[in-house]
Amino acid sequence: MRQMMAIGTAKLAAAVSRYLRLGGGTAVPGIVAERIDPSLVRALASQLGAGVLITGTNGKTTTARLLASAAEASGLKPVANRSGSNLMRGIGAALVQTANLSGRVQDGGSRLGLFEVDEATMPAVVANLRPDAILFTNLFRDQLDRYGEVSRLAEIWRALVSRLDERTALLLNADDPSVAGLADSARGSVVFFGLDSSKVGSVQTLEHAADARWCPSCRAELCYGSVSYGHLGEWRCSACKRERPNPQVEATRIEDVQGGMRISVSLPEGKFELELPLRGLYNAYNALAAVALSRELRLGTPSVQGGFATFTAAFGRQERLVFDGREVQVVLAKNPVGFNEVLRTITESQQELDIAFFLNDRIADGRDVSWIWDVDFEMLVGRVRSLVVSGTRGEEMALRLKYADVAWDPPVVGNTEDALRRAIRATPIGRCLYVVPTYTAMLEVRQALARWTGQRGFWED
Repeated sequence: MRQMMAIGTAKLAAAVSRYLRLGGGTAVPGIVAERIDPSLVRALASQLGAGVLITGTNGKTTTARLLASAAEASGLKPVANRSGSNLMRGIGAALVQTANLSGRVQDGGSRLGLFEVDEATMPAVVANLRPDAILFTNLFRDQLDRYGEVSRLAEIWRALVSRLDERTALLLNADDPSVAGLADSARGSVVFFGLDSSKVGSVQTLEHAADARWCPSCRAELCYGSVSYGHLGEWRCSACKRERPNPQVEATRIEDVQGGMRISVSLPEGKFELELPLRGLYNAYNALAAVALSRELRLGTPSVQGGFATFTAAFGRQERLVFDGREVQVVLAKNPVGFNEVLRTITESQQELDIAFFLNDRIADGRDVSWIWDVDFEMLVGRVRSLVVSGTRGEEMALRLKYADVAWDPPVVGNTEDALRRAIRATPIGRCLYVVPTYTAMLEVRQALARWTGQRGFWED
């Protein structure tokens, strides 16, 4: 009776939330269900045939969507928190959506649980879901007022991994020292993925926003033979001789193609190529991570290639919308390393740029916005044709851009929709406006654009 009440009330809460346009019903149903029946998530998850979790600072949503596309191409029907609501409440809401009032997940035994998980929420989620595989994308500085330094999260992850049993496989980014070091605590199988730095473009020195300068074993300073971005690269410790492990899933070539990129992937059993409608080295890592999980789930290369070919970007992750004769591309940026990669990607072309930055400091963004001073906005010097700044901390963003010599006095517009309209008008017809928001600003921007262009809400995707 408690379970039926929890599911029924949660479904009602989701319907009311969407009807009143208070949100997508991607979190509230989970909160309601947990309050009524704290054991509901565990009961529903236990009915699924297999379960995988994806966590890390950057790339969770895109990696999960890529894997979901490959799984669907193979005939599976994933149960997933596709909207990116990655706390327990979001996972609970996704599970409730698939269950009937009696608590039964239809065809549960043949379904794949595929959930992206907030970094600090992992222990609670693992305790309730008991996954078959966990993928760790990377570990960067993010929301310091909530998480603390990256070393604290690394400790949480190591403790978690040490408690897993042999049935849980780990998939780790070999190029991230903090993530690769989790293999020391693993009891089950471990699979590494990464870029072949000898064949994929890289630099020789760490950028100043790098967050892993010390060996995870002996704490001596790490040496880097090459760096793809942030602190990801060919690393080794001169003191204890620890070094980057050889990845089983590796990108040997990345090249730009019309509307995206082509990646050559090397596996122990052979090589193949992928195409996907995304750009940037960080998305190459996301694709490799999804390939590693697909391989673990035995989805098959044709399903991976077919799924990736039909992949569509999640809202705010290089999603492209057309409005008033302009293309609007929304690219989420929420920490120094991720922001640098966004800037590096959009400045690859030689064209002048039309940009709108939205900086919020709400709870989901992190209240401390001092991290914008570690972003290399100097990449934009001499490259910007039009610029609009907005958000609850728009004045701070304008000041940072002034000190970067990007714009002496960029316009700061308080209202999100007004700022978006001004940025669109400043963009020539036929050109692309890049909108770079933090998380809560992204939701506001996406809601406005969806209404103006007749798109569905992000929760309906």
